[in-house]
Amino acid sequence: MISLSRKSLILTFLGLFSLILAGTALAQVKEAPTRDQIEDKYKWNLSDYYPSDEAWEASLKILEQQIPQMGTYQGKLGDSPATLAEALKMNDSLGSLAHRLYVYASLNLDEDNRVGKYQEMKGRIFQMYTRLGEAASYLEPEILKIPNEKLEAFLKENAALGVYRFYISDMIRRKAHIMNEETENLLSMAGSVTSGPSNIFTMLDDADIKFPNVKDDDGNEVELTDGRYSQLLQSTNREVRKAASDAYNDTYLKYQNGLAACLASSVNGDVFYTGARKYNTRLERALDGDNIPTVVYNNLIEVASSNLAPLHKYVAMRKKYMALDTLYPYDMYVPLVPEARRKIPYEEGKKIVLDALKPLGNDYIKSLNVAFDSRWIDVYETQAKGSGAYSWGTYSAHPVVLLNYSDELGDVFTLGHELGHAMHRYYTTLNEPYIYAGHSIFAAEVASTCNETIIIDYLLKKAKTREEKLYLLNYHIEQIMGTFYSQVYFSEFEQKIHDVVENGGALSAESLRQMYREIYQKYFGPDYVIPPDRDLGGLRISHFYRMFYVYQYATSYAASQVLADRIIKGDKKATEAYLEFIKTGSSDYPVNVLKKAGIDMTTPQPYENVIAIFSRLVNEMEKLLLES
Repeated sequence: MISLSRKSLILTFLGLFSLILAGTALAQVKEAPTRDQIEDKYKWNLSDYYPSDEAWEASLKILEQQIPQMGTYQGKLGDSPATLAEALKMNDSLGSLAHRLYVYASLNLDEDNRVGKYQEMKGRIFQMYTRLGEAASYLEPEILKIPNEKLEAFLKENAALGVYRFYISDMIRRKAHIMNEETENLLSMAGSVTSGPSNIFTMLDDADIKFPNVKDDDGNEVELTDGRYSQLLQSTNREVRKAASDAYNDTYLKYQNGLAACLASSVNGDVFYTGARKYNTRLERALDGDNIPTVVYNNLIEVASSNLAPLHKYVAMRKKYMALDTLYPYDMYVPLVPEARRKIPYEEGKKIVLDALKPLGNDYIKSLNVAFDSRWIDVYETQAKGSGAYSWGTYSAHPVVLLNYSDELGDVFTLGHELGHAMHRYYTTLNEPYIYAGHSIFAAEVASTCNETIIIDYLLKKAKTREEKLYLLNYHIEQIMGTFYSQVYFSEFEQKIHDVVENGGALSAESLRQMYREIYQKYFGPDYVIPPDRDLGGLRISHFYRMFYVYQYATSYAASQVLADRIIKGDKKATEAYLEFIKTGSSDYPVNVLKKAGIDMTTPQPYENVIAIFSRLVNEMEKLLLES
């Protein structure tokens, strides 16, 4: 799944940082709309996955009946190349079917997380996934028993098996960490248990945690939601911002011990798998799946944390321009030139995206229009809908995009971002076999953030006034803060909490908050004041439930800046390389895929480039502010 949520990119960063009736009638709270109040053209059409829940049930029965067939190949994989090819093909076929079932149930649940029917459907297919994993758990251990010379002969002899050459060579590379059949089966069975912390966190965060009502800019009482929180933090009324921040953070504070226990349990699960797979550290295990050298992770943190002066300068500049004695997290997101802020309805946002991305070529734009016209996108926030935004899909059906569009500039970029993911998935499935149709997040976020950079360049070039340009520069600066700097300090925090457990320590709400606060403060500098009980970001970031995951947002962003710059400058070879990149899945290691596109992520240069861009933008903004 690509980009499971932009919540960590937007809301966790923001967090670091109804109508009143006349007369004596009681106030009526303006609640989020229900799904039936949204026009169908703004809701995704899941009938392309399954025409009905009944069709889903029928497909689930087929999967259940076919899973035992995986066992018919056990003990026979070395008999002939045809037998090995058949077993791998069946595993792909059942995996594709299971994934389609899982995505359908999950997407329906995200329409309204309160619906028990889809909670149960998602749970049932997850259990079936576990059964499939158990049934196929013998594959890798048994393949690895086949002598390498015999495997090579098999690959040359059978064309159908030749598709799996990279898969098999990678398996051989990871041989020391693939256990015997019995152990692999046990590890597969453990999946439904070790996924518990993540599942509990998701249900708490999306279904159970309810925020209180707050006042908006017009004095109307509104129900606070994730989407409205980001809007309220952009209010020019400091009391509105503070009230929203207090309501949001105080709500999470009530759950701090449960959230801390969830995260600590997840880290303990990471400890279990690291030991079971015979890795020395969790970082080594996390990076080994994509064969990412540890120097990539270490370079990222070293370069970013050693070059914080431009970020500190921006924070100080904001404090000075806003004439504040104390700059709090809730002061970070109000536009410095609010008069340039305007609403951008979805239809206008769609047009901006289509116009801005024309440098990517006619075929790319044609595919975007198919996505818009065929209802691949679920646009507006509704009650209990999944928060944030994401793109997802499955090999046998087109991708879809979930948004919570609220007519803000950021929503336009989120639309472009998620469509970048969708096009990456769409073109890859057209050009890769199922076994290689997925993307490492290390490469996946390149397509999405490249789109965002092309869009911001387009808007800056069209800016007609100093105020409009300042507004867009401010947005671009905050984009780099959220997608690069914040993800780096999240990664530094994640590394620290794993080190604690790795060295025999334990985690609590108190220790997690303290570690988070120290790193948070280091990055944003001395002009940034973190009030008590506003250091909860580490407890409410869903991506921490996927070990050493968030760093890839920063690495992808760094890679995308190199590509976007070349595309914007009209480099046709760079555009061709980018289009070739989005057609490539996991048929090679992501570092190699990016090298083919002209970017070496094993060097500090891509990260230094981002910091140089950020510094230039801050200096440009400072110059414009001095003109006032």
